Amino acid sequence: MVDVQWFVACVAGLFGLTIGSFLNVVIYRLPIMMDRQWKSGCAEICDQSPEILPPFNLMVPRSRCTHCGHSIRWYENIPVISYLVLRGRCSSCKAPISARYPLVEITTAALFFYSVWHWGPTSQAISWCIFAAALLSLALIDWDTTLLPDDLTLPLLWFGLVAAALKWTPVGLTSAFWGAVAGYLSLWVIYWVFKLVTGKEGMGYGDFKLFAALGAWFGWQTLIPIILLASVIGAVIGIIMKLTTGLREGGYVPFGPFLAGAGFTALFVGPQRLQTAVGL
Repeated sequence: MVDVQWFVACVAGLFGLTIGSFLNVVIYRLPIMMDRQWKSGCAEICDQSPEILPPFNLMVPRSRCTHCGHSIRWYENIPVISYLVLRGRCSSCKAPISARYPLVEITTAALFFYSVWHWGPTSQAISWCIFAAALLSLALIDWDTTLLPDDLTLPLLWFGLVAAALKWTPVGLTSAFWGAVAGYLSLWVIYWVFKLVTGKEGMGYGDFKLFAALGAWFGWQTLIPIILLASVIGAVIGIIMKLTTGLREGGYVPFGPFLAGAGFTALFVGPQRLQTAVGL
């Protein structure tokens, strides 16, 4: 039985490589799609004709080299393998390809492998694979753009509640519901207190929704350990970036990646152990 589970987990890991390749598309294109929607909406509000642009979504146009525009062929888009064969460079202009592409693919494969290895070939495993894919995408999008798209945070929140109702997660529906409520309201209150005191915005509404989603997946009891862990990680990374002059313009660091990191920690160690670690 153990051998079968390992085999299925390996298959899931291979499937995760493919999903990771798709996540690279989501991470890059979704913010651009959002920007287009905002500009189109602003044009309509101002009674202006929106700029006519060629179709751009998760499916079209085909992936291209960002340096020379070379259309990537199917055999140049095989997860990890193509990157290694091409030695991390475009086949046309030889410009370097970011190592993050294969890293996202490998990370997704590892997350899928772990989910199926831990929960077996079950609905629970599929749920946590979806959770991991969405959380990884949100972390990287926020790191790149300081945006946490509703197209990902809200489905993650609702699916967490549905998964709890179907007993696909270790928390009951009541705990998941109040986790979502408390997750959103807690950061919402902190946001407004900080803004009233300093006149500045310390975080975005996307952080509220992401924290609410984590509450839906892990229950209200885990919210304090998650926010504490995210804050500690964020403070350490922020200090390191400040000392190395790695802070972006404005001197801020997005909070979403650290919430995601705490969420992955809760996934691996479990909600109960996370609560015990902080004395709850």
